Amino acid sequence: GVIPQISVMLGPCAGGAAYSPALTDFVFMVRDTSQMFITGPDVVQAVTGEQITQNGLGGADVHSGTSGVAHFAYDDEETCISEVRYLLSLLPQNNRENPPAVETGDPADRPGDALLDLVPADGNRAYDMRKVIEELVDEGEYLEVHERWATNIICALARMGGQVVAVVANQPASCAGVLDIHASEKAARFVQTCDAFNIPIVTLVDVPGFLPGVDQEHNGIIRHGAKLLYAYCNATVPRISLVLRKAYGGAYIVMDSQSIGADLTYAWPINEIAVMGAEGAANVIFRREIAGADDPDAMRAQKIKEYKTELMHPYYAAERGLVDDVIDPTETREVLISALAMLRNKHADLPARKHGNPPQ
Repeated sequence: GVIPQISVMLGPCAGGAAYSPALTDFVFMVRDTSQMFITGPDVVQAVTGEQITQNGLGGADVHSGTSGVAHFAYDDEETCISEVRYLLSLLPQNNRENPPAVETGDPADRPGDALLDLVPADGNRAYDMRKVIEELVDEGEYLEVHERWATNIICALARMGGQVVAVVANQPASCAGVLDIHASEKAARFVQTCDAFNIPIVTLVDVPGFLPGVDQEHNGIIRHGAKLLYAYCNATVPRISLVLRKAYGGAYIVMDSQSIGADLTYAWPINEIAVMGAEGAANVIFRREIAGADDPDAMRAQKIKEYKTELMHPYYAAERGLVDDVIDPTETREVLISALAMLRNKHADLPARKHGNPPQ
């Protein structure tokens, strides 16, 4: 079988050798002592005239926060090695085995009353998705991958009911949790890695859409966003998604919706699954009525209210089969653990072939 590959960078790595860690599943770096680059500062200065230090060009903070080449960065070797051990405790020995299960002592039916206060019903208010994850996983412990890169999406390994799970979640506290090029790439790679090593995927959805803008379009947001879509569609591990609050447009589809093959899909009662928010939709759909009204502002407010009432009420998604069930937020942990147990023996085979052709 294929074993998990981890690179721990304790010193400089330059030239073609820099490709070696980048090809592994996880890359760890230590600040100030490890650097990684194809061409060093001297060559950069000679060719481009730019002056920069080794750390400024390819240090741990650069690769963990800017380039996304490194998954983890730590201040010292001792902490780094300790976190490598923790990661190994969450991974199987190879791709033919399941991740190791342990008894954590955290009850599966532990109520999540705190979730009611953590997530505001107002879709325009931000909150920290990390606190939601802490409430759901065993003993509040998880290992976040690429914590400092593409912070508008969270990728983490944790345990639920003693079983290792992967958590992919939008982060409303960073850019409102919108999907952009880097977030799509980050999540796609994580989904593929977890699928390779038999780790079930739980997706927590609170996404306003893809990031609009000329820069995003010109740099291929369509192509990069498709990487996440491809990764989910190609994954054969158990896949469970939960819409916490809002899920708009193509970003909702990409975040492991039922339409792309999620095994089980749930939603909280405050969910809003739609092409776009009520304000934007009303301005497009009813623009003639609004423009022709004696009081456009009053007409706009009326149409927004009508749109929310008729098309964005909590059970609209369930009535149309977009989700399997609308659940009580306080019972989320119990529901997810039960769903994971039900899907534990899931078996899915992809068509026989050498490999797929993912978007580049």
